[in-house]
Amino acid sequence: MILVTGGRGAVATHLTSLLHRDGLAVRVGSAAPETLSPPDGVEAVRLDLTAPDTFAAALAGVTTVFLYASPDRVTDFIDHARGAGVTHMVLLSSSAVLGPDPESDPLAKSHLDVERALLASPITTTILRPGSFASNAGGWAWAVKAGRPLSLPFPDAHTDPVHEKDVAEAAHAVITDPRHHGGRFTLTGPESLTFAQQVEQLAAVTGRPVPIDHVTPEAWKRESAEYIPAAFADALLKWWESNDKPLPLTRTVEELTGRPPRTFTTWADDHAGDFTDH
Repeated sequence: MILVTGGRGAVATHLTSLLHRDGLAVRVGSAAPETLSPPDGVEAVRLDLTAPDTFAAALAGVTTVFLYASPDRVTDFIDHARGAGVTHMVLLSSSAVLGPDPESDPLAKSHLDVERALLASPITTTILRPGSFASNAGGWAWAVKAGRPLSLPFPDAHTDPVHEKDVAEAAHAVITDPRHHGGRFTLTGPESLTFAQQVEQLAAVTGRPVPIDHVTPEAWKRESAEYIPAAFADALLKWWESNDKPLPLTRTVEELTGRPPRTFTTWADDHAGDFTDH
């Protein structure tokens, strides 16, 4: 039995479908399982990674776990997993842990803490470290639909946007092929793109203008205060400011899945409906 955590996420949704397609026994966990629509025959269970009382039922009979990084009760989860007979964990981490000072970056630190806890356990651990998710652009959808400019403090900052389906297919590969068990894999998209270039591609796909308002970091931080904690906002601003040139890319998606990663334009086309009123 394979347990997929973070069941409401796009990566988990695609991964669950891929494993089910292969005829493998899959269970999907979520803090709100009633909101899930898994494939026929896939059990959805309540699993809150901050609530140890949900661990035992979710882990019963499980040998492999796809784990969404949540540091709060990770040692408790590992202890329950060991007791349940789990032998392989695939962690969805972040390439932020490879940065120059991950300890001072709250996003990187949260993933690093989970990596360290797993690597200190006897469970075989495979780590996926995607860079920037292409789906981060989804945060622009409300502004695009409203015809409002996007507030960007560093429009020329580079990212390496990776499609969530590529991350799911990489996870499928490392779960199903024992040769990859215990590996560390950094995943990127096929291009290093600035935010301005992503906006340009998004405008081309949706057929509507997407203007950019080049704001100060302070103004952006004030605008985003309701949904991004200050410490995370500061870390993002520091990261964007430092990425003023193309980022190094990997071929890991292709090496794991056998085909090149999807482009940002493909992601935009897949999600064009999110940016339009119909």
